[in-house]
Amino acid sequence: MSVQELYVDSGVPLVSLAPLTTLRLGGPAQRLVTATTDDEVVAAVREADDSGAPLLIIAGGSNLVIADEGFEGTVLHIATSGFSLSGTSLELAAGENWSNAVARTVEAGLAGIECLAGIPGSAGATPIQNVGAYGQEVSSTLTEVVAYDRRTRETVTLTNAECDFSYRHSRFKADPARHVVLRVRFELEDAEGLSAPIKYGETARVLGVEPGDRVPAATAREAVLRLRAGKGMVLDAADHDTWSAGSFFTNPILDDADFAAFVDRVRDRLGPEVAPPAFPAGEGRTKTSAAWLIDKAGFTKGYGSGPARISTKHTLALTNRGSATTADLLALAREVREGVRAAFGITLTNEPVMVGCAL
Repeated sequence: MSVQELYVDSGVPLVSLAPLTTLRLGGPAQRLVTATTDDEVVAAVREADDSGAPLLIIAGGSNLVIADEGFEGTVLHIATSGFSLSGTSLELAAGENWSNAVARTVEAGLAGIECLAGIPGSAGATPIQNVGAYGQEVSSTLTEVVAYDRRTRETVTLTNAECDFSYRHSRFKADPARHVVLRVRFELEDAEGLSAPIKYGETARVLGVEPGDRVPAATAREAVLRLRAGKGMVLDAADHDTWSAGSFFTNPILDDADFAAFVDRVRDRLGPEVAPPAFPAGEGRTKTSAAWLIDKAGFTKGYGSGPARISTKHTLALTNRGSATTADLLALAREVREGVRAAFGITLTNEPVMVGCAL
């Protein structure tokens, strides 16, 4: 376990958090601890809890917006590694690179997470956000999460049901100060090299199949990577469109009354022939597209004139063009959120976690 410290009275920011995030934003930490084993993770958490120091946990840094002022406390960087595949059962250490893990399961001929290819970040973050894309969510294949419970000071194993998964949500996100994810377990499918049934319409169109069909798992993964790259959602240091936290806003889920009011506003603004995207989201609930809302409210690809702008490839990604601050990013996010609310009466919710800042 390595420890770096910033002594505030020195005036020298020795430990910048920006390089630990995909947005490349965020001020300094007072203390940075890098843990490479589960025991080191637990020891660092216990030390912080015993001292009463604020604790921020970072692994892949792909879903974080950290204030320019940084973090006054201990930052725990989880850098554990571990990939174990036994038959169709997969166990990943929290710090394991998620995209690499997906590639390895596809190479093994297994199905279930191939459409989650290219998502940046670590395996331990996937259950927190119930990461999903292109018709798959981790909650569909995840069986258990091994975590350190800061309340009971014990390592516990939580079943899928105990994780309370919903759209981009879980018990870990609902109570972020309680559990620290150590390991994640999945049960995949041996479909003789084929993918899980393709559920997402865009993926099916690119593959030239019907929803519900299967294709070679490697083919599905490659198609998803192409789709993600085309939207700036595959990390590339040379491409500022990928200097983002991925999708900045979640897709709104509306009850019947709110959705009907939304449809009326769409017709008033865009014309009676325009119908917004609508997807079933449970009884009496409909999901619509945040990207569509942003675009139709006038915030098109590349919008902005400062160092923080909407991606030139995807309206859902807010990007750092190289010299942005967190304040710049938040100003853009607020402008987009308020513009969508004014146009359609819907208040967008940020997807990334805010540290020391808020919309």
